[in-house]
Amino acid sequence: MADYRARIEAEYEAIDRTLSSLPNRQLAQLSQLEVAGVASLIHNFYNGIENVLKQSFQARALDVPAGPSSHQNLLLMAVEANILSSQLADELKEYLAFRHFFSHAYAFTLRPERIEPLAAKITQVFETFRREISKGFSND
Repeated sequence: MADYRARIEAEYEAIDRTLSSLPNRQLAQLSQLEVAGVASLIHNFYNGIENVLKQSFQARALDVPAGPSSHQNLLLMAVEANILSSQLADELKEYLAFRHFFSHAYAFTLRPERIEPLAAKITQVFETFRREISKGFSND
């Protein structure tokens, strides 16, 4: 289990660095290029969340979902395995939806008013995520 903890900690460090790069200004005050940068950071954040979930699955000897619905199934299975609460999974679904949008969008289609709510609560979501993930590793 220690190997998984080390990988998860490395992901947490990367996520922390990502979040520390977010601007502390309203996104409407940023240039289109800066908004695209914020969108990229939010995308990176969610990728890190998925990486931690995959490590958590492997630590518990659970199969990591594959296939076209794997991103959605990862969250559903994390709730079923009692790794995440359904409330947190619902919040993370917003980031998953954004991840999908961002992967297929052009930078000029990014709207600050749609990204702002995700950026505003990202730190709180991450803190909750860390707490919930750590519950599964507290006994080893």
